[in-house]
Amino acid sequence: MRRELAAVAAGGAVGALARWSVGAAVPTGDGFPWSTFVVNVVGCFLLALLPTLLLVRARPLLLLALGPGVLGGFTTLSAYAEEARALAADGRTGLAAAYVLGTLGAGLLAVAAARLRDQPEDLR
Repeated sequence: MRRELAAVAAGGAVGALARWSVGAAVPTGDGFPWSTFVVNVVGCFLLALLPTLLLVRARPLLLLALGPGVLGGFTTLSAYAEEARALAADGRTGLAAAYVLGTLGAGLLAVAAARLRDQPEDLR
């Protein structure tokens, strides 16, 4: 159990630092929260992709480090919810709705795209 905890914790630290770096490099400003949007969509894609990778399937500890660890620390539901709330509170309800629905739709498409790798050739 200690190895699993250490893998998730180390991965989470890496993911949180990566998330912070993206936010620092691409500040939200007054418009659409692009950095959080991109982080969450990329995170959806990568999380769905993990089980398709042979290396990850062969090493359960790696799945823990990368999934709940790195990607759990990288993606952010709390920032997504707060940014949507702030847009709505500023009277930008249309933009808030576009952000909420756009993130959900893009995340689902990213998961579907990642999972295509796991389909038999005749179903693609």
